[in-house]
Amino acid sequence: MYNMSRRDFLKVSAIAASSLMISTGLSGCGSDDNDDRISVSFNHGVASGDPLSDKVIIWTRVTHNDTQNSSDLTVSFEVSTDETFSNIVNDGTYTAKESEDFTVKIDVQNLTAGTKYFYRFISYGKTSDIGIAKTLPATDVNPDQVKMAVFTCANYPNGYFNAYTEASKITDLDVSIHVGDYIYEYGMYENDDFDTKTPAYATSKAQTIGRVLPDDNNTECIELNDYRKRYALYHTDSGTQAIHAACPMIVVWDDHEIANDSYKDGAQNHDDTEGDFNTRTQNALQAYFEWLPIRPIDNKKEIFRSFDFGNLVSLHMLETRIFGRDEQLSYTNYYNTDGSFKTDEFTADLTSTTRTMLGSDQLTWLQGQLTNSSATWQVLGQQVLMGRMSLPAEILTPIGMLEHPEAYGTTKEDLLTQINSLITEFVTIKTRILQGDTTVTTEEQTRLATVLPYNLDAWDGYFFERETILGTANALGKKLVVLAGDTHNAWASNLTNVSGEQIGVEFATPSVTSPGLEDYVGLTTTEASQGFEGALQLLIDDLQYTNTYDRGFMTVTFTTNNVEAKWNFIDNYDSTTYNLDSAREKAITVSNTNNPLVIS
Repeated sequence: MYNMSRRDFLKVSAIAASSLMISTGLSGCGSDDNDDRISVSFNHGVASGDPLSDKVIIWTRVTHNDTQNSSDLTVSFEVSTDETFSNIVNDGTYTAKESEDFTVKIDVQNLTAGTKYFYRFISYGKTSDIGIAKTLPATDVNPDQVKMAVFTCANYPNGYFNAYTEASKITDLDVSIHVGDYIYEYGMYENDDFDTKTPAYATSKAQTIGRVLPDDNNTECIELNDYRKRYALYHTDSGTQAIHAACPMIVVWDDHEIANDSYKDGAQNHDDTEGDFNTRTQNALQAYFEWLPIRPIDNKKEIFRSFDFGNLVSLHMLETRIFGRDEQLSYTNYYNTDGSFKTDEFTADLTSTTRTMLGSDQLTWLQGQLTNSSATWQVLGQQVLMGRMSLPAEILTPIGMLEHPEAYGTTKEDLLTQINSLITEFVTIKTRILQGDTTVTTEEQTRLATVLPYNLDAWDGYFFERETILGTANALGKKLVVLAGDTHNAWASNLTNVSGEQIGVEFATPSVTSPGLEDYVGLTTTEASQGFEGALQLLIDDLQYTNTYDRGFMTVTFTTNNVEAKWNFIDNYDSTTYNLDSAREKAITVSNTNNPLVIS
């Protein structure tokens, strides 16, 4: 899909006048960049992205070595079918400008479907690294397999991006998918005036491991230059450069590319002292489109788009943050002064038929894509968990206090003790029920059955729209696979509707470096995590697998008969020396013969 209509072409052409070059083939001319007074370098690697069957975006950024020089720079590019560039099929010259942060983005067209290409950039005598781009198979082709690496949540101060490095070594990778939090907007410290020097999120070990944010970019990103510098920093990581050079990347943002827990009108991490939220959003999105290999669009918020890998996989990338999302619900707004919970009011708000994450336009678009696609697998590439993640309500109360225990007159240690005790208690009750124990009391059954969604920022907080998506896939008889990120942990869930009918499956990737539940609930060893994981899988019916301790990435491989999700975990990200943790590796295969799909 993503077929370009004449109207779309005119839009892209208009955008291209300032931020993109459309290259249709050999230009027959090289750049006149022999000015020896200009010294440049390619410090941020190369990248390709948004592949289609006949075109692909290639990207780089060229740097003035003289930091006082802001003149335009001439950059040539070459695309070849071989690594020696003896068969160049597309080339041209681009002018990198300060107004685009000296980034270079070329939409290379008239390519052959299902073909590997090599590309490079040349400027003032300097040549970039070589990158690999690959076009998608033609729509009437059934490829033997499609293999994707899936990433989320790369936090620079918390570690090195070894997950990217490891994934770049996979030789049969078709694309990588980034489902958001490519950068984090936070500064080094919670107070930008540095009076208290309280570490900001995931920055406490940055000094020790050599990942401190630089002095000119160590406060929260708000202005355009803040976001640009943050992307520039992330692109200096060797793992980032490796994965971008290895294969095309298809990207979508989550919240931290703008501000934590974003929605269409604001964000948890934005207040009036930080200016207008829409202005901040536009700054963030401009930097995003400059620094990532994504095809420009007229309204940057309309990032949702589809990619057809022959007739095997249709990948639909969704925007779940700022295009249509209503503000997240918060449990704190549903307590009476006596501490009782406003159950009826909460339920009414949660299940409201007007509550939306995608917005009506995007939902209609998605339903149309699912209807019109004849591919074997329908895949949603998006940010937050769609699987139902409800826990006994008694457990959620102390969990909700963990962020600020002092406000409740307690400590994190006491809360963790209470949480562990409650989990043990509920696991015991659930086990007794499963074993047919007739002595389980009505009160115990009621306590176990009184559940609430754990994360209202995820699809659990957007009940009706999730039902609509699942109902559409079910009515059309589609093989639905959902990819997710955001939580920093690994998950696999069966997707069921409100009636308990099986609809599809969800695979969620762990973070590249951001800390997960192991940090939040005090899991200090793999053994402690395994006990916690087992408890979650027992208490949450649709949850089939989780890893709440390790960082890494996920590969998802599609064939006509099966889809396999494999979780790869990195044993160290405090330096660039690491190994794969084979003991924690996990693979789940779901057969296409299952109707509907189910993890068994």
